[in-house]
Amino acid sequence: MPANTTSPIRLGIVGVGKIVRDQHLPALAKNPDYRLVATASRNATVDGVQSFTSIEEMLDAVKELDAVSLCQPPQVRYQAARQALEAGKHVFLEKPPGATVSEVEDLKVLAANKGVSLFASWHSRYAPAVEAARAFLAANPPNSVTITWKEDVRRWHPGQEWIWRAGGFGVFDPGINALSIATHIIPTAFFVTSATLDFPENRDAPVAAEISFSASNGMPLTMDLDWLQTGPQTWDIVAETAAGRMVLSSGGARLAIDGKTLHEEPEAEYPRLYERFAEVVRTGVSDVDIAPLQHVADAFMLGKRRVVEPFFD
Repeated sequence: MPANTTSPIRLGIVGVGKIVRDQHLPALAKNPDYRLVATASRNATVDGVQSFTSIEEMLDAVKELDAVSLCQPPQVRYQAARQALEAGKHVFLEKPPGATVSEVEDLKVLAANKGVSLFASWHSRYAPAVEAARAFLAANPPNSVTITWKEDVRRWHPGQEWIWRAGGFGVFDPGINALSIATHIIPTAFFVTSATLDFPENRDAPVAAEISFSASNGMPLTMDLDWLQTGPQTWDIVAETAAGRMVLSSGGARLAIDGKTLHEEPEAEYPRLYERFAEVVRTGVSDVDIAPLQHVADAFMLGKRRVVEPFFD
């Protein structure tokens, strides 16, 4: 059921937290394709917008909603998504799109049955240098790939206990961003072959991980994740090719070949995400790629668990 192609999409946001205030609200404020008409959140509101404490209340009170952005923790997102889809609303899923692969697969089927759009929003794929990296690797297939994704959890997720619980992904919350880029730019399929996951003794999710993959053509790929890196943060994908060493750095903002910068722009991921969501809503399609989530699931399935010192925020 495509939305009206001229009127703004009337949007509700569920889960008003840090990511909504830092990214969603500024992106929406600059996009005339949207009108934010309601929010649902247990502990937060947005000035000038109708506010509710649950998605049930919001859907019942604001019948004119066209679409809903779901930004609460992944452990509780599935039920909210089902409620929105059942009500005939288009749904934007903040990453990761669900706590499990099977949840997201079920939502895809429900969206198709209801004739509404479902969008899995891999924001890192919209980093400014990603498409240039994809084009380079399409012309110059990699011989090997190394992903290094290291950041400071205390800086980016202060006090967010949900992220340490089962289903919260731990270090794979940022790590899945790297996988969303890798699955988009690497021209061959690849698969987890082994993993070691470091779990703090007082947490249910890992703080670090080392993962090995193999591509369908035998190309090796390794991934090193760490959530305790202070100082400068590291978000790099390095590919060795016959045409030189490709380095996609700063989370996809900068592309260099053999040290020469070819592409670099300021971040504009969430404005581009909402441009894409408007496109899928207005054309009546869905955009739900679960490949990054599947790799995380495979890493947990094959991973060796190693207990490390406790983590305290």
